[in-house]
Amino acid sequence: MKSKWNDAEAAQLNGDLLKLRVYTSRLLGQEEDLVLHGGGNTSVKIREKNIFGESEDILYVKGSGWDLATIEAPGFAPVKLDPLLQLARLESLSDPDMVKYQRMAMTDPSAPNPSVEAILHAIIPFVFVDHTHTDAVVTISNTPGGEARLRELYGPEVLILPFVMPGFILARQIYDLTKELDWSTIKGIVLMHHGVFTFHDDARIAYENMIDLVHQAEEYLAAQGAHDLTGQAAQPANALTVARLRREVSNVWGTPVLATLDASPTAVAFSNLPDLRSVSGRGPLTPDHIIRTKRTPAVLGDSPLDDIQAYARAYVDYFTRHNPGDLTQLDPAPRWALWPGHGKLMFGTSPQNIRIIRDISRHTERAIYQAEHLGGWTTLPQAELFEMEYWVLEQAKLKKAGSSKPLQGKIALVTGAASGIGKAAVQRLVKEGAVVAALDINPDFKSVFPQKEVLCISCDVTDTAGLQDAIRQTVLHFGGLDLLVSNAGIFPKSHTLAEMDGALWNQSLEINLTAHQRLLQYCIPYLELGFSPAVVIVGSKNVPAPGPGAGAYSVAKAGLTQMARVAALELGAKGIRINTIHPNSVYDTGIWTEEVLQARAKHYGLSVAEYKANNILKAEVTSHDVAELIFTLLGSAFSKITGAQIPIDGGNERVI
Repeated sequence: MKSKWNDAEAAQLNGDLLKLRVYTSRLLGQEEDLVLHGGGNTSVKIREKNIFGESEDILYVKGSGWDLATIEAPGFAPVKLDPLLQLARLESLSDPDMVKYQRMAMTDPSAPNPSVEAILHAIIPFVFVDHTHTDAVVTISNTPGGEARLRELYGPEVLILPFVMPGFILARQIYDLTKELDWSTIKGIVLMHHGVFTFHDDARIAYENMIDLVHQAEEYLAAQGAHDLTGQAAQPANALTVARLRREVSNVWGTPVLATLDASPTAVAFSNLPDLRSVSGRGPLTPDHIIRTKRTPAVLGDSPLDDIQAYARAYVDYFTRHNPGDLTQLDPAPRWALWPGHGKLMFGTSPQNIRIIRDISRHTERAIYQAEHLGGWTTLPQAELFEMEYWVLEQAKLKKAGSSKPLQGKIALVTGAASGIGKAAVQRLVKEGAVVAALDINPDFKSVFPQKEVLCISCDVTDTAGLQDAIRQTVLHFGGLDLLVSNAGIFPKSHTLAEMDGALWNQSLEINLTAHQRLLQYCIPYLELGFSPAVVIVGSKNVPAPGPGAGAYSVAKAGLTQMARVAALELGAKGIRINTIHPNSVYDTGIWTEEVLQARAKHYGLSVAEYKANNILKAEVTSHDVAELIFTLLGSAFSKITGAQIPIDGGNERVI
């Protein structure tokens, strides 16, 4: 690991201590091997004048909820230093009281809660304090004789301390141990199984002390032959198996969740380790990860669904053995599962959860593999890991998450997604918490949906193999399928039946009818495994009220509507709802250019605005209005309704 300090960038900060704190915090946070997803914290001590003109020392310490990789100045909570030092001298203090008193000492009540390690930062008598959960150092500490290895590696320059719970207990331990310490003789503190603190009055030196200690640990691992895994090729994964696993985990979890397959070469290599169950079952890289990943992953064998149930039973036993009697058990579902030959599956309620678990598990796999070359992977005893998992401050993080959105954990597929009704439907479903596979024939539409919640797949819905592959991609990326919006279609040029072009007729039937039937057919096995599965078929006003010259379109849409009615009859016993909407005069789509609108309005002797609202309600119908109806049909409000046909047209005399 090398220093990324840049003299020119630092010079632009003009010696501003808080700006320097932001700068080096980001340097640390952008190194995954140092900091993962909210881990680690930093601080700076600044002497300032208060509103009364009195000078006082303020500790600016990373606030709860901020990520070091992207932190800004408002992410540091300003806390008066003297009260923190007074707290350190108390014989005992509960963690909830510690949080309360730290907050009482803040100079800005709108700032985030200070880090739980704020008191420890206050004790260390230097301007800049950096703390990371560096992989290399923690990996060495998670081996037999890890403490002795670290003492030999660093010598007297680094204080090596056993693991204790973060918060007041840790702060008090270091306060007692360092009362007689000459701080000028050390450049860092290693907390076993946890991480590293470095410090100095100069921002650069504090930062580069961290880089130096980590670099030494990395060189030590390399010298001991603790290399990284060599990647291996994955076996093809069965999408239906993934969907069944996602359903099983969701049932254990108590809510629909996503399941993403990581078939990267290193994930596959780790899943193929001969002693996989043993090494993966010993504990996490650092106890700080347990709130994200639980203590261990599940390991899948020949009966993967049974393995999920066995994991849940083992978790219940783990809780029962360690529960002091007043705790409420968390859900017993795994957050990741190792699948020999295939890699691993990550489970979470959102793509962000999945990304966190992927990153943490990737670092954990590497650390386990390296530690095995140093004598074996060892972690804290289960009792101490349990204490961390059910620590009141960790549980408070879970409660902060708040209530989930209506479609949280749900997986949708929308065709014709690049524009118009399809695009609006994707946006609406994502807003309500769903993830969406967006299919469109346009090969360049991925920029339309930059969100991680959307998987863009270029697909011609009339291409059977391409359609099947798109559905498989969806399942392997998100875990299954709950919701389907069958929307893709074309509006052929006007031809009377007497003048009908055979190719145009067949094209309309293929795209506006047959492709929908194939899509539904291929999705049914996954919808059967879904949660409150529902389908919305996008029909047309031309079904109840056809017009001359639109035979190819009207007949195909009428057939599509009839197909939806049959599907409602056939799939109702499986809990799959099928409803149809009939939009009309939705003008904010690609086919309705301003020129076309002006020409049509002029034809009827109306302004463009009048033409758009030329219905009984005198209201313009937009793609977003249709998307709102689609969301409603897919949601709980229509949970007891199937086979319905609903016009969305502002009121049409012929339909009524």
